[in-house]
Amino acid sequence: MFAPAVAFVDLETTGTVAAEDRVTEVGIVRVDDGARVSEWSTLVNPECSIPAEIQGLTGITSAMVARAPTFRQIADEITGRIEGCVFVAHNARFDYGFLKHEFGRLGRAFTARVLCTVKLSRRLYPEDRRHNLDALIERHALPVSDRHRALGDARALWAFAQVVYRDRARDDVDAAVQRILRVPSLPPQLPANALDAIPEAPGVYRFYGLNALPLYVGKSINLRERVASHFSSDYLSANDLRLSAEITRIEFEETAGEMGALLRESLLVKTLLPAYNQRLRRRAEMVALSIADEPALPDYVHASAIDPGTLDNLYGPFSSRRQAREALRSVSGEARLCWTALGLERRHGPCFARQLKKCAGACVGEETPAAHHARLRDALSRYALQRWPYPDAVGVRESSFTGERTEVHVFRDWCWLATVRDEGELATILDAPPRCDFDLDIYRLLVRRLPRAKLIPLRTSCGGVTEANAIGHARATSLEMTRDDRYG
Repeated sequence: MFAPAVAFVDLETTGTVAAEDRVTEVGIVRVDDGARVSEWSTLVNPECSIPAEIQGLTGITSAMVARAPTFRQIADEITGRIEGCVFVAHNARFDYGFLKHEFGRLGRAFTARVLCTVKLSRRLYPEDRRHNLDALIERHALPVSDRHRALGDARALWAFAQVVYRDRARDDVDAAVQRILRVPSLPPQLPANALDAIPEAPGVYRFYGLNALPLYVGKSINLRERVASHFSSDYLSANDLRLSAEITRIEFEETAGEMGALLRESLLVKTLLPAYNQRLRRRAEMVALSIADEPALPDYVHASAIDPGTLDNLYGPFSSRRQAREALRSVSGEARLCWTALGLERRHGPCFARQLKKCAGACVGEETPAAHHARLRDALSRYALQRWPYPDAVGVRESSFTGERTEVHVFRDWCWLATVRDEGELATILDAPPRCDFDLDIYRLLVRRLPRAKLIPLRTSCGGVTEANAIGHARATSLEMTRDDRYG
């Protein structure tokens, strides 16, 4: 079996969003030593109504759960039945995520080693296209007593596990399971309990060797899982193999959410310059193209020279000067632009693109410099840096699963001003805003993420007033995240 103790778990819920919806039924089939089987299930009062479409799918009605225990009343039972087990579920992120949120509402942590049977099926049966539970039931003729009820589906997963060991060599199954679990093989210079204190929460982590500066800085929405992945026995990257030989200690910082982790990682990499963060360190070389109003050669502008309040005539961002030149070559081919006028080559007479009949002729006088320049600006329009679309500063609020940690990230003119955790800190930042250092990496992050976030409008001291109680407006300002759709 997958492990000495395995818990096959299935939940029924009021919807698909773990942060908002609630559990209505829990089913657990626990198997010890591959033979001793115990089953347990219960309806759960979600303390809210069950949508009609969910009632139709599961058969669980609001009337059925009205007298059922609440999650608080069964939390200890669930903990006892899953403790020490590998947690097995189909689309495990769904079930595991719901339990983490339910325990989080009680101010309790919930953690387990998780095995997803969707991933296991894909790895062991790659020739099959469909791996949802209905497909597994049909393909392997799994016995099903009550589909879409928690215990019935948990029993189906236990039956699937037995089929897997019947149809496949044990070594192959065990190897697939270990690959999915990514069982860490800690290097000998780290203590055996090095991962124990690391939470299953968003944040950043730092690997240290013998020196004061870190070897590597990383981020994740699940710190423990990500750190453990560096020590998987197959070492999926050469960096992980080299790192494992040098790491002597691990430090971490928890954040309220993913955006906080991304911002913190970016700052730490650029200030500490870890040896193994080569890709992120290269972001410090990011540039924008400056295209003047009048005909002139394009200029390459480093972020430090950009005024975030004036982004007109700037295009990018590009990870390096070389990438910016590649972008110019690309648009030149699309728009028949002149390589000489773009500064891509220095020569008299026809440019190289003209010789290939891919230049409209600015280099030989067949197109005026003004006309060529106007076409260049038009061709680059998709790269144009956007003006800050808000009248002043804005905040994005993130809260942890348990609600114990709340942070507001404050931005203005595409700059990250600060991350604050209470109203006093927020007032200080808005009364005396820090110098706004423009960072093309942060710009690219915000252009992608701010349109998907619910924003808190803020006004700095020049505006006179700040938004009241910005930290406290939980639902109105939460960062929207993409969720798995279990029922789709």
